[in-house]
Parts: sequence; C-alpha cells; structure tokens
Amino acid sequence: MNTASFYRDTWAEIDLSAIKENVSHMKKHIGENTHLMAVVKANAYGHGDAEVGKAALEAGASCLAVAILDEAISLRKRGITAPILVLGAVPPEYVQAAAEYDVTLTGYSVEWLQEAARHLGGETVSFHLKVDSGMNRLGVKTEEEVQSVLKILGQNPGLVCKGVFTHFATADEKDRSYFLCQFDRFKKLIAPLPLKELMVHCANSAAGLRLKKGFFNAVRFGISMYGLRPSAEITDEIPFRLKPAFTFHSTLSHVKKIHKGESVSYGAAYTAHKDQWIGTVPVGYADGWLRKLKGTAVLINGKRMNIAGRICMDQFMVELDQCYPPGTKVTLIGSQKEETITMDEIAGRLETINYEIPCTISSRVPRMFLENGSIMEVRNPLLQENTSK
Repeated sequence: MNTASFYRDTWAEIDLSAIKENVSHMKKHIGENTHLMAVVKANAYGHGDAEVGKAALEAGASCLAVAILDEAISLRKRGITAPILVLGAVPPEYVQAAAEYDVTLTGYSVEWLQEAARHLGGETVSFHLKVDSGMNRLGVKTEEEVQSVLKILGQNPGLVCKGVFTHFATADEKDRSYFLCQFDRFKKLIAPLPLKELMVHCANSAAGLRLKKGFFNAVRFGISMYGLRPSAEITDEIPFRLKPAFTFHSTLSHVKKIHKGESVSYGAAYTAHKDQWIGTVPVGYADGWLRKLKGTAVLINGKRMNIAGRICMDQFMVELDQCYPPGTKVTLIGSQKEETITMDEIAGRLETINYEIPCTISSRVPRMFLENGSIMEVRNPLLQENTSK
C-alpha cells in the first residue's frame, strides 16, 4: 500500500520554528504579565491552524483566536485545550454548541446578548464584549449600550463576561490621529466594567509592535506571528526581526524547446522572439496562483525566471535560460541561493496586502510542517490525512 501524504510535486512549507521565534520575541516585547493571543483564523492565515496554534502555545501564547465557531470546534477536535475566542459574529442560537466545546464567543450587541440568554438551556457560555471604537463593523458603541450589557449580565448568570476588546482601523498607518481617537474612545466606554476581572485587549500586531505601553493585559498577535509586516509604512518601528514562516514550492514537470514565433498558453498571448526553453510547472489559479501573476518571476537554480503566457487552472509555463531536467525545484515564494521572492513582492504584483497571499493558496496544496529543518507533519486535506514523524 502506498502511504505517501500527497501525490503531486507542489507543496507549501511552514516553518514552525519561525512561528515560535516570532511569538517569543513578541512575548518578550509586551512583557510576561501581558497575555499573547495567537490569531489562527482562516486556517492560520493559510498556514495550518492546529499546527500553528500548538506551536504558538508552546512558545508562550496564552490563548487562541479564530473568526468563526466552526474553526474553534475544529481545533477542539484536533486536541487544542487552551482557551479559544471567536472574534466574529456567531448566531445566538449556537451558544449551546459553544458551551459544549468550551469556546468563548464575542458579544457584539445588546440584542445578541438578549438572544443568547434565551437560547441557553442551563449551560454557561463565556464571551468577550466587543466595543466599536470607530471601525463600525461589530460592537457596542455607546455608554448606554454598555450599561445595558451590565444589566443583562446581572439578570443572566449563564452569560459570563471574561473579556472586552476593540479593533483599530489604522494601527498600521504612520498617521496616528484616528488610532488615538479610537484608543481614547475605547478607554471611555469600558470604564464602567470590572476591568481587573477581565482580559482587556485592543492591540493587534501593528499596535502591539508599535506601542511601548497601553496594551492593557492582552495583545492579539496575528499577521506578524507569521513573520509578515502589518504594513510597509511601519517597517522602521518594528522592534525585532520578523521571520517569515511560509514558503511555496513546485517542480518542473515538463521541459521543451520552442522556436521563434511559437506561442505559449491560452490566447497565444506569449510569443517567443527566439528559440526558447520552456518549462511547465504544475501550479495554477486553482491552487491560488492567480492569473494576474502572469509575467511574475519564480526561482529556478537560484535565478529569477519569468512566467510565460497566461496562468492556467492547474499549470503555468516559465521561460528557462537552459534545459533543466523534469523534477527541478521551482520556488514561488521563498529563497534559492542568493535570491528571494517575498510574500510582500507577490502582494505588490496583485495590488493587495500580504495577508491575502497565504490565505489564497488553496487547500489542495499540501502543507509540510518543519521544525529546526526537520519535517514534523504533513497535512493534506484532499486525502483527509495528517502524518506525523
């Protein structure tokens, strides 16, 4: 019986040592008395939620955060016992499921709390109160609403408030004016709450990296846990070196020589101006390598070589400077010899932010988890199997 974890020559490598290093540095930066909440929503930004979550907890994180209840339950089923906060809106009729799996929810409105209380059948569910300080997404935003929350809590012992938080809209921008406005608004709104009994968090990666104080007693560590800058604007304010954890690789599946005047890929948009070696790489937009990346460089033999023609659903072609044997490694994100293609470079080509790039790499790309250079686990959702060493 073949026991391979995947059957294609395309994979992503996730360096768990890098995750741990970033968490350790951030923990040192914010201080031992401040909780670090590791944000592993969206499959840990495409990296692998359970694997990254376990690594972050081992490195000093106190708890995890996700976006939806399904993500939290999945982590519970994979052995995560640490506290988990769902940052997004969970319909109040699902509070019993949250209670069953010991998952902390976000209470984001007076109406939500009232409905959640009605759906509790004797269970106790914990939540963090979301305060809208200026993002205008989720959260209570008036002093009257905060007083109503306190009243609801007094009448419903099954609702247990364990924290309060807000989210900044511009923490990753040089101009701090709106950020400071939100910060002051948050402090004013939470003043009536028993703050000494609660986990209080407002700082995301950007704010946590930039602030010297004002963390309250917890910081959410998201994008920078993965070794990525919250934005290019604040690069000079980042207090320690971030180590990227995600690299993306494939191989040449086929190599051929085409002649001057021959075209490559759909639409014949690429035409050779000379006799040219062309390699085929088994990666396409179904894997998250989007059509807009036409012409982008990949690394082969430590050299940059450009994608030739349109990217197909499952494959793309690349200009080669010579004939390479099939099986030659191709790096789409990462390093070969002295050359590196960063997540930020790909984000720039796609006119987006680096957050989006690893999230876009689809689940049919197996994730290979490494620690200290050794393969610890391979996760391939297509085969619904995880193999550990």
